[in-house]
Amino acid sequence: MKATTSHIMMIRPVRFDFNVQTAESNSFQNINAKTDAQSTQNQALAEFDTFVTRLREEGVTVWVFEDTPEPHTPDSIFPNNWVSFHEEGRVVLYPMYAPNRRLERRPDLIEALGKNFQIQEVHDLAEYEEDNLFLEGTGSLILDRVAKTAYVCLSPRADAKLIAIFGQYYGYKMCVFDAVDRAGKAIYHTNVVMCLGSNFAVICLECIPEAQRNEVIACLEEAGKEIIEITLSQLENFAGNMLHIHNDKNESLLVMSERAYLSLEEAQIIRLTCHARLIHSPLTVIENNGGGSARCMMAEIFLPTKA
Repeated sequence: MKATTSHIMMIRPVRFDFNVQTAESNSFQNINAKTDAQSTQNQALAEFDTFVTRLREEGVTVWVFEDTPEPHTPDSIFPNNWVSFHEEGRVVLYPMYAPNRRLERRPDLIEALGKNFQIQEVHDLAEYEEDNLFLEGTGSLILDRVAKTAYVCLSPRADAKLIAIFGQYYGYKMCVFDAVDRAGKAIYHTNVVMCLGSNFAVICLECIPEAQRNEVIACLEEAGKEIIEITLSQLENFAGNMLHIHNDKNESLLVMSERAYLSLEEAQIIRLTCHARLIHSPLTVIENNGGGSARCMMAEIFLPTKA
């Protein structure tokens, strides 16, 4: 079982915008950053294209698919929430909290990837939306695919019942905890709280209640992870929203936004550089309007390739 991949799926936006349906549960969205829709789209598209170019220059294989103008899916740029791809040839589709985000699930993209990758099963969990149960992919689930442990913070986007169902079905030990922002509000996705590398973890322990921190630390240490702690202020600048991948030369890369990188202290950068080359790109418009960053934009493909 591989810990990282060099294949990434990304969705090129056509109508990216501030999503009012997600703003209530996502405190990272900044309504004051909202401008007219076309300007927001143009700026986000420029950031997206620059980011893809940066990844490809580093030897990462990026599978870019174009979004469609209709139906309007303002958050389609964050595909890791609706789908995950697994080494045994399984594709999992997830139940989404916001109605307009449910429209992001696209069978045609799964079919397109199936021309190059082996797909044995598509497991659709979207039916749980009818029961108001949500679990938003690798936004909610931080998967240690080697140790078969999933880290997940509870929120309106990650229901305890569905977390348990996922763990039982896929054979994952579930490390479940709460995580709150400065206002005491549940943080919407685990992947802004922490990033899991092959042998390290970037995590904001400050936002996890003291009574639960030791359990999270124990899970990470049991898996042999070096814990690199970030502050709440750094979390707010998306320093937890990183992704550990590798390139076509099997070189280790840690991908993040420019904003996240600039929030790091020198000592943190030195520790991270021991594990991977740090790659960053400006994503300010996407971050302010979408409330997500670099990791949210990348859906890792672990599917076996076809000969």
